[in-house]
Amino acid sequence: MKDFFYAIQDLFVNVLFAPMDAIRALELENWFAANTLSWIFILIGFVAMVYWMLQLRIFDQNNEEDKSISSHSFL
Repeated sequence: MKDFFYAIQDLFVNVLFAPMDAIRALELENWFAANTLSWIFILIGFVAMVYWMLQLRIFDQNNEEDKSISSHSFL
């Protein structure tokens, strides 16, 4: 059973975390290259937010949103 847990340790440390070790080593040379994946995720999130806002604007211009007061009188 002890070998099983050592195999799991070996899998994570030497195989699955190898890309993270490469990024950590790259960060000492070039910060922007090491954070390229983060910049890509930020760009995807920004594009998704702009698309969402444009879709909300389309529905608002078509008066398709139900703006009736239903739950609270202060709304």
